Amino acid sequence: MSTLENTAQSVRSTAPTAPLLQVSDLSVAYGQKEVVHGVSFAVGAGKALALIGESGSGKSTIARAVLRLLGSRRARVSGSLTVQGREVTGLRESEFRPLRGRVLGFVPQDPGSSLNPVRSIGAQAFEAAALVPGARSRADREALVRGAFERVGLPDPQRVIGSFPHQLSGGQLQRVLIALAILPGPRLLVTDEPTSALDVTVQKQILDLLDSLRRELGIGVLLITHDLAIAAQRADEVVVLQDGRIQEAGPTQEVFSHPGAEYTRALQADVPGLNPERFAALRAERDARHRLEDAPVRVELERVSRTFRGRDHEVQALREVSFTIPRGRTHALVGESGSGKSTAARALLGLETIDAGTLRVDGREIRPDDRQQLREVRRHLQIVYQNPFTSLDPRFTVGRIVREPLDLYRVGRRGEREERVAWALDAVRLPQELRSRRPGALSGGQRQRVAIARALALRPDVLVLDEPTSALDVTVQASILEVLATLQRDLGLTHLFISHDLGVVRQFADTLTVLRGGEVVESGTVTEVFTAPREEYTRRLIASVPSRVEAGS
Repeated sequence: MSTLENTAQSVRSTAPTAPLLQVSDLSVAYGQKEVVHGVSFAVGAGKALALIGESGSGKSTIARAVLRLLGSRRARVSGSLTVQGREVTGLRESEFRPLRGRVLGFVPQDPGSSLNPVRSIGAQAFEAAALVPGARSRADREALVRGAFERVGLPDPQRVIGSFPHQLSGGQLQRVLIALAILPGPRLLVTDEPTSALDVTVQKQILDLLDSLRRELGIGVLLITHDLAIAAQRADEVVVLQDGRIQEAGPTQEVFSHPGAEYTRALQADVPGLNPERFAALRAERDARHRLEDAPVRVELERVSRTFRGRDHEVQALREVSFTIPRGRTHALVGESGSGKSTAARALLGLETIDAGTLRVDGREIRPDDRQQLREVRRHLQIVYQNPFTSLDPRFTVGRIVREPLDLYRVGRRGEREERVAWALDAVRLPQELRSRRPGALSGGQRQRVAIARALALRPDVLVLDEPTSALDVTVQASILEVLATLQRDLGLTHLFISHDLGVVRQFADTLTVLRGGEVVESGTVTEVFTAPREEYTRRLIASVPSRVEAGS
């Protein structure tokens, strides 16, 4: 009998007597500041409980308290934690350490920072296999690793073992993390936002995998997520957190069908898949001010192709891609990772050389070899990147970051530039007192607003939005999208919106192009494509979007 099968038998035999995890009156404080206040819940064998809430709600702090990963010098923990009926709160670190991996497994959010980039996947996996009793030889450990990789659906496990993290896709890396977590045969998996950075189709595959592990092995799952639609479809019970306090808790169907807390209702209202018409009123006001029949084509890509060539292979990132965007409207590029979305945007900005085709802005062809023209084009086409952690210089204050494009283009005198900065911050609804702060002192939503303000400072005609909300909570995401929709209504901005989140696309965009492997699968208005998709690939993308609130499986 395999290690994983032993786990399933052991869990089922203990399930009737005690929950796998019992958290009672848990509080966590850093110094004098208490960030988690009297939280209680339980996770049973083969069950999934979701902790949901915005950033700062205490979800990850609770998970790390369960795993004893907070750091005893920084955090003060009170309350009771029991694992399989055993009180573990007072255990010394040397006594608790054997529970990690063998009893409590952990799947972190970001495989990019969780796996060592200079060591092979196999070298890191063999360390997890060493936790399995009886796995003494390298052959034993390799057999366990291959079995775990096969169970999580990784093709060619031997190739994965020999690969380095950068040689695998995001979905494959997330499967590796799950495989490493289940390899020692844990009773409970703690999963911290395990799909937040993944495409919708890969997200569905990962969540399906976790569901199958629960059913087949009897593993309990503590799912930490800010996505209510995922929690609604995948969890048996939910705990809704705000500022470290429970606002609501209970069976999933009951909480989402009849939410008792105003906070829960507000979170539900911010889920894109559940509210496709959220920005319909803003779009109607925009259409009244900037009529489509009066709007010339602002952006045009015509039969654009781009191939990346390596030493022994080549990848066709774009193959005769065409689309147009009228002035004052939003066009979305959607598709899985590697579909060519970002390559198309970079080509438009002159950051990528195309092999064939034509790029036009306001009817004027963009010539990549004309550096003066590219400089002028970039003044009117500004990009907002996905990750404000990396796109904002941590050494600069907010005021300097927003003013930087004005300095580069020598727009006006210093006083005029400062007025532009103030206008841009007001436009994205950031208080002026933040001008003296640095990015490290801001929340994720505030950083993204700074990135948008920086793009707006030059008062461009086109914003290229590259996954601008993918790393944000649904509430923060909704507020950012509202800012962008309002700016489009007021200023007539044109948006090229790149996203793998079709729920957001349906809310925010007017038209879309679906890309796969660098080719256009289909295009049309958002209503046309979502109502009657012509291609199977598009239907699969749409079906992968969590869009209903219902009890978990």
